[in-house]
Amino acid sequence: MEDIFVPLFAVLGVFVAFPWIIFHYVTKWKTAATITNEDENLLEELHHMARRLDDRMETIERIMAADNPDWRQSALPSASSTPAPTLDNFDEMLKKERHPS
Repeated sequence: MEDIFVPLFAVLGVFVAFPWIIFHYVTKWKTAATITNEDENLLEELHHMARRLDDRMETIERIMAADNPDWRQSALPSASSTPAPTLDNFDEMLKKERHPS
């Protein structure tokens, strides 16, 4: 009678317990890798706020340029001719990073 328990436990362990443990942790891993709806809402709110701040900075730069056309050269002596990065450029960089061609 004892001779049948050892192979039975071995077969149950290989075909039932081992896959159950693996699938259990794979499921845990997949659910932990996703962000929640609350996180998505927070990211959306932060993105909206960053866009508003970028618009405000552009407005301030336009006002300063109207008052003093050379303000950028006096404020930033090492400024190059390349434009400053904006959120639009950042969005394009993210798209390229997510979907490289």
